[in-house]
Amino acid sequence: MKNDASEPNKWIVFSFVAAGVFISTLDGSIVNIVLPAIMADLHVSMDTIEWVQLIYLLILSSTLLSFGRLSDIKGRRRLYVLGMIIFSVGSLFCGLSETAFWLILFRGVQGIGAAMIMSCTPALLIETFPAAERGRALGTIGAVVASGLTLGPCLGGIITQKFSWQMIFFVNIPIGIITSVSANRILKGGKTDVRKEEPFDLPGAVLIVCFLAPLLYSATSAYKTGYTSWPTLFFFSLSLVSFAALILLESKSEYPVIDLALLRIRLFILPAIAGVIAFAALFTMIFLMPFYLMHPCGLSINQAGWVMITPFAMLFIFSPISGALSDRIGSRFLCTLGMVILMVALFFLSRIPSDADIFSIIWPLALAGIGTAVFISPNSSITMSAVPLNRKGVAAGTVATARNLGMILGIAAAATIFNTVFFEMSGGLTLKIYRPELEQVFMKSYSAAMTAGAVIASIGVVISFLRGPEDDLREKILEDDAENNRP
Repeated sequence: MKNDASEPNKWIVFSFVAAGVFISTLDGSIVNIVLPAIMADLHVSMDTIEWVQLIYLLILSSTLLSFGRLSDIKGRRRLYVLGMIIFSVGSLFCGLSETAFWLILFRGVQGIGAAMIMSCTPALLIETFPAAERGRALGTIGAVVASGLTLGPCLGGIITQKFSWQMIFFVNIPIGIITSVSANRILKGGKTDVRKEEPFDLPGAVLIVCFLAPLLYSATSAYKTGYTSWPTLFFFSLSLVSFAALILLESKSEYPVIDLALLRIRLFILPAIAGVIAFAALFTMIFLMPFYLMHPCGLSINQAGWVMITPFAMLFIFSPISGALSDRIGSRFLCTLGMVILMVALFFLSRIPSDADIFSIIWPLALAGIGTAVFISPNSSITMSAVPLNRKGVAAGTVATARNLGMILGIAAAATIFNTVFFEMSGGLTLKIYRPELEQVFMKSYSAAMTAGAVIASIGVVISFLRGPEDDLREKILEDDAENNRP
């Protein structure tokens, strides 16, 4: 692609990408820290309140690939702006919700908007920045992710303590309005407006939802209904059938939502799988730690929010460094090292006692943040760079789906293991109102779930290493980039 003086400055494009990423990540972390408060206020149990997060991530993951494909067809500006509007509307009605049902429903609306935003962002950066600067750009976006995740816990604690949990959703609205109006005006007419006369694979998009939604439901409810009960087996079978139909359909489609050819690219598929594993391991911790901090440890929601800043502060510091370093040495070593660090952190968190001092809590949280930071930017950079330019939208959707699918699986695994152990040890109870006499049951359940996170991370170590060398790809990227930007 030739250089075009009419194109907005790359850092202006970056600013819109950063705003979308910030609002999406802020919403995830700000909600997670107040889940115990929402659970108490709405008088529901943990296995209900987990769906406030799960429905958001489920819809996000189920639609990212479809919106990635739509961004290739309709142009990224249109999808990005519409996503910001839908996300803001969803935030408004989440804040107005008075029951768990309506809150979960409008969290789903937020998920649709977030999927539109996030399906565009990696492709926008890859298309805007030259190859030699992509690791830096993605690393800086990693710092933006970290800032959203970092501000979320403390803002959630402060806002909930000063006002109410409903107020945490209202903070998204002014950011969404300003960003959507500005992006629509400044990006109009540039590369982000390029459209293609290609059809959209609606059956494939529907089958993705039919594959992921029943799988998640069966995984999270099996401990109550029974692992061999007819509802569990029915939804799991529906998921498998939908997956088989999806693969068959996409293999025959001229314009698929899932480009199966991408799955044959070693430096695309293995990093994508590693991304699922990394976020699954990380989110066992992200989901459970607020409950640990506020129940056995007895911290206030505000205090817990400040403690949960720790891993995200490390992301803020180390993500740009890791991204810049990956431009020089590649992703294999950094991603493998990051997974090892995350695995060690989760192992120590699984062994932490209920009366741990603050330092014993903070240092493994910091270690988890460092490991995640070392992993994310190099992994995103190589995954996006390994695919052809005309498939960046689908690739971006795949990368974002992998990330959010990992979040879902992490929350689902943590909640399922925690609730299963808690249910069995307590004689059939679920965690609805914490009492001191439940401390031992809580800690056994917590330890089992966190140990599972460490095991998941250990699998990620192997997958990250198996991606192999990438020297040939890096040379090709630089050659293609020089050709595309030749005057």
